[in-house]
Amino acid sequence: MSADIRLKVVLCWHMHQPQYRDLVSDAYHLPWTYLHAIKDYTDMAAHLEAVPAARAVVNFAPLLLEQIEDYARQVDGYLSNSLAIRDPLLAALVSPALPPTDEQRVTLIKACLHANEARMIDRFPAYRRLADMAAWIVLHVEAQRYLSNQYLADLLVWYHLAWLGETVRRQDARIKRLIDKGAGFTLHDRRELLTVIGELLSNVIPRYAHLASRGQVELSVTPYAHPILPLLLDFHSAHDAMPQAPLPLLRRYPGGEERVRWHIREGIETFRRHFGFVPAGCWPSEGAVSTASLKLLAEAGFRWAASGEGVLHNSLTLSGHADHSVKEAWLYRHYTVADSGMSCFFRDDRLSDLIGFTYATWHGDDAVNNLAHHLENIAHCCRAHPEHVVSIVMDGENAWEHYPENAYYFLGALYRRLSEHPRIELTTFSDCLKTVPAKSLRQLAAGSWVHGTLSTWIGEPDKNRGWDMLGDAKRAFDAAAAHLNAEQLERARRQLAVCEGSDWFWWFGGDNPTATVADFEGLYRQHLTNLYQLIGAEPPEYLAQVFTRGGGAPVHGGAMRPGQLSTG
Repeated sequence: MSADIRLKVVLCWHMHQPQYRDLVSDAYHLPWTYLHAIKDYTDMAAHLEAVPAARAVVNFAPLLLEQIEDYARQVDGYLSNSLAIRDPLLAALVSPALPPTDEQRVTLIKACLHANEARMIDRFPAYRRLADMAAWIVLHVEAQRYLSNQYLADLLVWYHLAWLGETVRRQDARIKRLIDKGAGFTLHDRRELLTVIGELLSNVIPRYAHLASRGQVELSVTPYAHPILPLLLDFHSAHDAMPQAPLPLLRRYPGGEERVRWHIREGIETFRRHFGFVPAGCWPSEGAVSTASLKLLAEAGFRWAASGEGVLHNSLTLSGHADHSVKEAWLYRHYTVADSGMSCFFRDDRLSDLIGFTYATWHGDDAVNNLAHHLENIAHCCRAHPEHVVSIVMDGENAWEHYPENAYYFLGALYRRLSEHPRIELTTFSDCLKTVPAKSLRQLAAGSWVHGTLSTWIGEPDKNRGWDMLGDAKRAFDAAAAHLNAEQLERARRQLAVCEGSDWFWWFGGDNPTATVADFEGLYRQHLTNLYQLIGAEPPEYLAQVFTRGGGAPVHGGAMRPGQLSTG
């Protein structure tokens, strides 16, 4: 590779949480948005700020932006005007009167154990002791009446201390003091911790906006409620990569194209409201793409999208390219997809998954050296081709709790090593469009970053049943829409959007943990129920019945399946 040609590498981090807020009661059912905000979104910004020469793409899901903003307002409202906090776990942190009943206390104790045991609990001896006591208490009902408020207060404080970003624990004097204190936390201590949490929440979006303003980060967006666009447009798109997959009873999602356009439009507007400009790029939900969905993204003004290596492999096979053995010959490019006019980048699955799943157990320097070695080999193979670009795209939040110190050493070393490397150029997708010529892709096989298929969201009984339930709700919405006033219609439309999100289908079926499946299934049924209530219709009886049991076993109890009233 000549001295003046460096391998272009794009690190793209996708930040996403589904809607955990009940749009009718306004309460939060699960705390993951604010917990990831004070840990992962905060740390990810700090690592970029610490290495100004580093560059990356950061993608935000619009519902995540709205929830971060809402949490920041909740904390500010509580501290300044004593307004109620609508997340029960965060509210308990600063409540003078902790839950009085045994059942409420056990629920709180269980919530405070939801942390990576090896990396987040074991790291702090005081938290480890409290967690050991909690595990015993949960199993011994008779012991619950002897719980003191001090025990609950200390457990709540340690849970939130463990969920803070590593950069916060190392830099904030207030947090250092609480960690050193270790036990006997007062109400003042808890309010001080909430103050720190509020500051972190309020600063997440401005920090990324500042990184974007100085050109270090390119910000992109996902359609509003993180729907799987190809499936909203056409269930049969799943057959591109899974020809024999069974589909829902519903033949197609009612008004799917209109809903896709709405999610794209609202996603752009939500992003603009938070960051003040319109993004050039889109990470479609779960990297799920089809020619039809890319065409709609292009019509909305997006210049690039990204997806998974498997999608490109399937698409090249569909187009008659027989030999895919040499990745350098086909993966490390960007493509203009025929009939869409859209540029699409495809992630290197191996490199992305090394960061996401493998390096967590390595020493940080060893992991970075290994990644750099892989990139150097690619650079050598591509030394005569300045048009090559390596795309590393992955979740920007969930991997880090499996790393020591929330990947503090790994991420710091990663940015320093790659930004200083003489043969590597950290860049962004938009900058690649300016300097890297595109190849043409004649046909695109619909799929996602997961195995190059859409199997995570359709094709199993429980996943298909979820679509049939959604189809029933959409037909009810369509029938009621003409009778709703403007305010009612807007509330119902946004509730419908939440129901159309990808996360519910992700968890249904398969071999997912039963408890997690139950959480997401219950939230999905609540969102669907809310939609019926908002349009003035009675929810169907099947929404009152659990329909999945981790591993995909249906438990209908003989009830009518959603979608049997009409197949659409």
